[in-house]
Amino acid sequence: MEDIKAYIESGVLELYVLGDLSAEEKAEVEALALKNPAIKAELDEIEKATHLYADVHDIEPADELRHRILNSLMTNLGDDRTFSKGKYNQPEARVAPIKPATTSIFYKYAFAASILLLCLCGGALVMVLNRLQNARQQLVTYQLQNQKFTRQVSQMDEEIAVFRDTTFRFVKLKGTAKMPQANVTVAWSSQRKKVMLDVATAALPAPDKGHQYQLWAIANGKPVDLGVFDAAEADSTKMMEMKSTGEAQAFAITLEPTGGSPKPTTEPLVIAAL
Repeated sequence: MEDIKAYIESGVLELYVLGDLSAEEKAEVEALALKNPAIKAELDEIEKATHLYADVHDIEPADELRHRILNSLMTNLGDDRTFSKGKYNQPEARVAPIKPATTSIFYKYAFAASILLLCLCGGALVMVLNRLQNARQQLVTYQLQNQKFTRQVSQMDEEIAVFRDTTFRFVKLKGTAKMPQANVTVAWSSQRKKVMLDVATAALPAPDKGHQYQLWAIANGKPVDLGVFDAAEADSTKMMEMKSTGEAQAFAITLEPTGGSPKPTTEPLVIAAL
């Protein structure tokens, strides 16, 4: 099974939302989102954050600039026939026939210069808007990275709190004959009904794609499901919160089909009695 939480924290989903992935990478993200609700939910959260940030920091072109462009169009969009209907085209102007031609050429050059200036202004405006868009995307990226860092810090604070909480009991599960080298540590607080699994130090081989490890609490002689996990998700600081329970005489781990089973289908791989 793929490392879902590590994949979510890798930054790939943020790049997907910003459109910075190749076609193959986009297809991979979309395929994973269809298979994994956690990835789909994270994508939805990132898109919501991106749209919210874009709406808050949206920059519209100034009204003054828009009016200047429209006024320039209204002033300069004419033709030679319009310009030739001035006083130089009146009968009395026949005494100096060269003036209408000179004036017409002048207006032609003025009109061409105005169009050129308008194009330059339009190009400059497009360049400025592109830079503003890039800056806005960078700000969104920084915000998403900050949110991820905040979550990581919050998770580390929660893990430290487990070690400081005297109601927690740390139980070392050792491997059975089927997996003698395996061992896992479980932190359990019967008062808080909270179970934490130390996957960072778990000595368990990665299961195949069709199976997951499942943690059980043995309470009153019956196995109680505490959730599934994948040893491949382990990192240097991670403790995984499992399902809660207030009663347990022992803990055990079995290898079950992906998604878990309502009851154990195999013998325990690691186990410890309290």
